[in-house]
Amino acid sequence: MSDILLEIKNISKSFPGVKALDNVSLDVRASEVHALMGENGAGKSTLMKCLFGIYLEDSGEIFLEGKKVHFNNALQALNSGIAMVQQELNQATKRNVMDNLWLGRYPLKYKFMLDEPKMYKETKKLLEEFNIDVDPRETLSNLSVSKRQMIEIIKAVSHNAKVIVFDEPTSSLSDQEVEQLFAIIKKLKEKGVGIIYISHKMEEILAISDRVTIMRDGKYISTNNSKDLTMDKIIKDMVGRSLESRFPIREKNVGEILLQVKNLGATHRSLVKDVSFDLRKGEILGISGLVGAGRSEILELIFGYMSKEQGEVILNGKKLNIKNTKDAIKNGFAMITEERRENGIFGVLSVKENAVISNLNSYKEYKLALNDKKMQYDTNKIIDEMSVKTPSSKTKISSLSGGNQQKVIIGRWLLTKPEILLMDEPTRGIDVGAKYEIYQLMNKMVDEGKSIIMISSEMPELIGMSDRIMVISNGKVAGIVDTDKTSQEEVMTLATKYI
Repeated sequence: MSDILLEIKNISKSFPGVKALDNVSLDVRASEVHALMGENGAGKSTLMKCLFGIYLEDSGEIFLEGKKVHFNNALQALNSGIAMVQQELNQATKRNVMDNLWLGRYPLKYKFMLDEPKMYKETKKLLEEFNIDVDPRETLSNLSVSKRQMIEIIKAVSHNAKVIVFDEPTSSLSDQEVEQLFAIIKKLKEKGVGIIYISHKMEEILAISDRVTIMRDGKYISTNNSKDLTMDKIIKDMVGRSLESRFPIREKNVGEILLQVKNLGATHRSLVKDVSFDLRKGEILGISGLVGAGRSEILELIFGYMSKEQGEVILNGKKLNIKNTKDAIKNGFAMITEERRENGIFGVLSVKENAVISNLNSYKEYKLALNDKKMQYDTNKIIDEMSVKTPSSKTKISSLSGGNQQKVIIGRWLLTKPEILLMDEPTRGIDVGAKYEIYQLMNKMVDEGKSIIMISSEMPELIGMSDRIMVISNGKVAGIVDTDKTSQEEVMTLATKYI
């Protein structure tokens, strides 16, 4: 009997103006991690949506355990033994953990009454089996993004799936949580589960996968055993060319102090307490720390997204009174948030509307009307300069890949001409080619005298792009180091200083 669980044969799919998939094939074996890689827009998500019945393929076939299948929706796929852990979480955040785990399949007693004790018991058992320290009755919105992602993974496992798709599963996880995820995957492999693993993190792919399939521009490029691959080979297949360096070279020209943050804190909603640092003109200041250390909260306090209880923010020697995000934008700040789907994009709006929405005042004419011609010009400029792959500016942004959504968001904020760009995980879920383009854009900004504060969970990115790294441990500044004089070991040691 063949050990192939899932076989996708010659799938093609077109949308108006673009051929998203062109005769793509993929198979997944029992007890295998099959990585799927490609640049944003390569067709990975479209292929998975065809598998799950979200899109109807134009041609091709899908076989599960040797039998031809066709799913009209994700529920049919799930009931047939195919589950997916999505990168962009779509959860009922006002409900508790066990509600999210059993949504749509609540256990009943007497055929009509909810069996809550059984639901609690089964949820507790799953959480303990995979070493996740969460109360089943905890409201999901009270959990960190990383904890919520682990809950989503457990939900997929709870369906006893034969094949599980992991889409960027470690994008919000700490190193310790990544190890925990890999332990879960090892257990699944031992049970004979086949896994499709989508990620842009090449070190991770080479560590966890058995085989790697690479797509480019909607086409199948190659499949290789992971042990036979190098990062250079992966990059060449993904982008069609070799990248001489993962990070573009920048001539560092850091100037005088631009921003001073003194004793910043807001203990009622976050861990942040007495955070002090400065930022210079033309500088990229990286922020490192474990997930939950308070990194994002620092940027949210500066940007007025959260109200500070203490501290001062001083720009160009002037003390600012930032009460909300509108005040922050007026004072030359812009912020790229960690969660694109939740608070970055307006999913029901077009690329054009998302591109110009933060800069509407500049398009006003006669107090009421907006200059559509100018808005279109700026949108086209973003699409061209950021290399956004989209059928048109009228396309809904939610239909674009995560990387292309991120490019639109960055372009949106650049239209406001900020002095300081706050970037929270700016390359999360973005392929190596798109990352390089964003790195080049960041370098261009600081070369023009702008400044950037960047949070990243990827240590090579922090060291490769930052001038200095501020390490946060349990809401406090554990140290600020020069990137050309530090090491990953020193940064990680500082990250655990106050734990």
